[in-house]
Amino acid sequence: MTEVHAVVDGPAPAQQRRDGHADETRVRELLGRMTLDEKIAQLVGFWEKEDGEAVAPLQGEFADTGRLEDFSRHGLGHLTRAYGTRPVDAAARAAWLWKFQRDLVTGTRLGIPALVHEECLTGLAAWKAATFPTPLAWGAACDPELVAEMAAAIGASMRALGIHQGLSPVLDVIRDPRWGRVDECIAEDPYLVGTIGTSYVRGLQSQGVHATLKHFAGYSASRAGRNFAPVHAGPRELADVLLPPFEMAILDGDARSVMHSYTEIDGVPVAADPTMLTGVLRDRWGFDGTVVADYYAVAFLNLLHHVAADNADAAAQALAAGLDIELPTGDAYLTLRESVRAGAVDEALVDRAVLRVLRQKRDLGLLDATFDDEPPRVIDLDPPEHRSIARRLAEESVVLVANQGVLPLAPGRRVAVVGPNADREGALFGCYSFLNHVLVQHAGVETGIEVPTVLDAVRGEFGPDLVIWAGGCDVDSDDRSGFDEAVATASAADVAVLVVGDHAGLFGRGTVGEGCDRDDLELPGVQRELVEAVLATGTPVVLVLLTGRPYAVGWALSRCAAVVQAFFPGEEGAGAIAAVLSGRVNPSGRLPVSLPGSAGAQPYSYLHPTLGEGSNGTNLPATPLAPFGHGLSYTTFAYADLTVPATVPTDGALRVTVRVTNTGALAGDDVVQLYGHDVVASVTRPVAQLLGYRRVRLEPGQSVTVALTVPTTRLAFSDRTLTRVVEPGEVEVWVGTSVRRDAAASTTLTGPTVPVTNASARWTTTELS
Repeated sequence: MTEVHAVVDGPAPAQQRRDGHADETRVRELLGRMTLDEKIAQLVGFWEKEDGEAVAPLQGEFADTGRLEDFSRHGLGHLTRAYGTRPVDAAARAAWLWKFQRDLVTGTRLGIPALVHEECLTGLAAWKAATFPTPLAWGAACDPELVAEMAAAIGASMRALGIHQGLSPVLDVIRDPRWGRVDECIAEDPYLVGTIGTSYVRGLQSQGVHATLKHFAGYSASRAGRNFAPVHAGPRELADVLLPPFEMAILDGDARSVMHSYTEIDGVPVAADPTMLTGVLRDRWGFDGTVVADYYAVAFLNLLHHVAADNADAAAQALAAGLDIELPTGDAYLTLRESVRAGAVDEALVDRAVLRVLRQKRDLGLLDATFDDEPPRVIDLDPPEHRSIARRLAEESVVLVANQGVLPLAPGRRVAVVGPNADREGALFGCYSFLNHVLVQHAGVETGIEVPTVLDAVRGEFGPDLVIWAGGCDVDSDDRSGFDEAVATASAADVAVLVVGDHAGLFGRGTVGEGCDRDDLELPGVQRELVEAVLATGTPVVLVLLTGRPYAVGWALSRCAAVVQAFFPGEEGAGAIAAVLSGRVNPSGRLPVSLPGSAGAQPYSYLHPTLGEGSNGTNLPATPLAPFGHGLSYTTFAYADLTVPATVPTDGALRVTVRVTNTGALAGDDVVQLYGHDVVASVTRPVAQLLGYRRVRLEPGQSVTVALTVPTTRLAFSDRTLTRVVEPGEVEVWVGTSVRRDAAASTTLTGPTVPVTNASARWTTTELS
């Protein structure tokens, strides 16, 4: 029997385009009835915030926007984070929201409801909502179908609460692990980012809500991994590495909204760049949704980039570039009223943006909504089915980096659990989780969801009588006062499970997260010293890394009995880690980002040309500790019978088959990874490039043939004229359990050089037989 993989393997048909039918006449007639004040009201948001709250950059620098009722007297484009700004009871807030929307329908001249947006990167950012693994864990799991299932669950919660747009997924390709926002990203490979991210878009939008791609584009390529730092990516890097995930999510996922990045690329801020917001998005890809501002970014054209003289100039530049909606408020766009009346801004530009907003509200059903129905009264935002998804995704994402034979832990052993992340709920969550993003600023408020810590889970897995524990130190301090207790605890055990890593936060309040960048890749604080002290006891150490970025832990790989990497695995993550330690779950996660050898080797990507390895002409090699795609299992897999055609037309597809066998004694999942290398090209090419992948589950002794059909456009690149093409020539092809070669062959692309178009295939399809 042949099994065809559906979600990862290709684009779903785009939704029927909305222009050119009767509803288009309707929105244009509505636009024709609007006053200038009513038009501008549709292009801004409103955010109710209180003194001391800080969940966006420079939030406290902006003036109070007044009362919502006054602000929205002409209507309102967006209501910003109605549930996710502070802990509010969901049912009570829904009742308030329904009334507010009814008031807009009945109390404004045109009766247009507001579009409500919310963060939803690791689950809906609302109090008591399920918190799923962070995007790095999605990349580690290599399971687009499960990510789509997670996103659909998130979208269902949003829809029930009257939320229309989610500010996710993040499609930034990781370029430097020192950057704090790595924990929001999926991987360092654009194809893995594109397939996983597009699956998230499909899942979320299947529930009648809209996804927002961010941050378009180049944000992750900032100088030295510093947030907001300038980007000097060349046009080829932009086109071949940073843009493809957005292209896939728009052309194949029909994403309905895009958020621009804060960054400036070669001196031009994206928020004011028509070549990006109009030329690439709309003219090249045909995007017909809305472009929204990252929070306060229009005003930043004046305040930070200094390409605008004031907020009015900033608004004019952003609107002309193609930025439709200012979020979270209207600090700059509210100046458009006077600019239009003074003749400084053409009202046609306002009309262009308003039409896009009205089309989006039409597609969401808002133009016909009355909100006469009753809001939900009983709301469970963390039901068992959500927790089941969170558990499965967490289990698939745990990466076994190294193992000297100690794992899985034998039953009956006395286990010492040690470390600052062993008994801390926040250690399981990323920066944009509600707990670390919002709740941390509201002391004394309960978490609202059940979050077993690693200590809890290990006690449950091995029995409380066999588990002893000590903290040892904090995540990020120089306090060593707990070392003696930690050493004594480890000395009294048969094995020490040492749980270290990050605390996700915002703007310097964490070791990773937005505005929490690093100038080294050592474990924060004195955690390495704690590990060294416990290693000195002679007790075997299982190092568990709960982090939002990869750290340089080469010193630990050979000295620890095992190293387990978990990228903020969510509310069920502790149970997943404990199950991997016991062997109840066979680890199958793969590193979505290379494990760095040092901070000095950054920025590094496995997608480097030959000279990017640092092995020629320098004494500083960039070799990672563990490569992209690496991950061990408690069983073994063997590859055989690799078949690759001798020749393939440049406008064709490369069909590769390989036989995979579970040669061990345990059932397990393998992630078959197919790579390629263009041997000679008109520009330098990476020494390896992911062409396709497939997760397969095999019982002991079971074999399966995996067929991967790779469109030649997976090997496309921007040539010397910056035209994306497929060139003829030899291509090396191999499969493996990481980027390192297990079985290799070669093929030759034959025929003329072929340009890539929107109609070109972008997805590798897979089949099992």
